Amino acid sequence: MEKLHSQQLAQALVGLPQWCYDNARGAITREFLFQTFPQAFAFMAQLAIVAEQRNHHPEWFNVYNRVLITLTTHDADGLTQQDLDWATYADAAYARFAEIA
Repeated sequence: MEKLHSQQLAQALVGLPQWCYDNARGAITREFLFQTFPQAFAFMAQLAIVAEQRNHHPEWFNVYNRVLITLTTHDADGLTQQDLDWATYADAAYARFAEIA
């Protein structure tokens, strides 16, 4: 997988407004907030299945109702289309949780 060039990245991040770019790490991050721990855990479980299917695993951290996700492709030493696709899926999954809350 090829690392995205700065112009490709800038264009892609327009479609991911909740994600923050970390230039030092060549990564994007986002915090997701839920009403309860079970909702946060269910969100992570859903994304874990997708991560395993895609063989692309996030760095993430969970405390109670908060999930912080960092995405980067270590093999490419930065962001790839795979990270952007993963972020898009995470945003869609989160939107579904917001609908039932």
